[in-house]
Amino acid sequence: MIKPSNDIIQPLPVGQRRIVLVTGPSGAGRSSALNVLEDAGFEAIDNLPLRLLPALLDGQPQPHSVALGIDARNRDFSANGVLDLMGKLSERAEMVVELLYLDCADDVLLRRFSETRRRHPLAPQDRPADGITREKEMLGPIRARADVLIDTSGLNVHQMREEVERWFAPGGTHQLSVSVQSFSYKRGLPRSVDIVHDCRFLRNPFWEPTLRALNGTQADVADYVAQDPLFVGFSQKVLELSALLLPAFRDEGKSYLSIAFGCTGGQHRSVTLAEHHALHLADQGWRVSIRHRELDRQHPKEA
Repeated sequence: MIKPSNDIIQPLPVGQRRIVLVTGPSGAGRSSALNVLEDAGFEAIDNLPLRLLPALLDGQPQPHSVALGIDARNRDFSANGVLDLMGKLSERAEMVVELLYLDCADDVLLRRFSETRRRHPLAPQDRPADGITREKEMLGPIRARADVLIDTSGLNVHQMREEVERWFAPGGTHQLSVSVQSFSYKRGLPRSVDIVHDCRFLRNPFWEPTLRALNGTQADVADYVAQDPLFVGFSQKVLELSALLLPAFRDEGKSYLSIAFGCTGGQHRSVTLAEHHALHLADQGWRVSIRHRELDRQHPKEA
């Protein structure tokens, strides 16, 4: 049975690490669940042989949370091996070990294999139904020990994401990472950018001799750009657009969104707007990173 709702996983004490073992029959959604956990901040590792997991977890430095995909196709897989591994890891005081089991009805699994035209890994020469039966029999003891059991039979991709996040994501909600960056139109648009705002209509500090060598991270330049009569209206409208779109993208399941501000040289106006926008998004609780493409080229950061 699935844990009751009042047992939804809480933040761990400082010094402890969360290890989530993810398994279930082929086709039930293990890979999708690992993707959700990775988006939630876990280091996700799939299909690693059981004998290698202890050595992996002993390595340094270690992330706070790790999600490990356990696949019945592994050469050294066995129900007893998984349960023994859980027992050994649970004995370590610095680890909180949990087993997430993704289950699915036989007829739904059979339909999924039929739709994808894939052979079942445990019955490559036989009917998929035979492989489903064998795998479920093999996984029975593990299913009985599950800390969290999610039946994906009637769930679409978005519903499954919500269910996994309810148990494992911070606060039980999906986290959207936002990248805000500045760039120069002379060097072209940044790759894979989602939203672009053109700042070239604002007053340009380049034509002020005392400001030309400065950049938009500095107060004199930011103040100069902000004195443009269109600055307040433009920056406010852009924030309102983000306030509308970011929750929608998050709810749709998007994990990463990039917002870019461009100007002619990528040094003054776009930098000022990117800094202004990123600061306001961070104040609103969004997880934000910032990059100034042209400034980074001029002053590369140390590795």
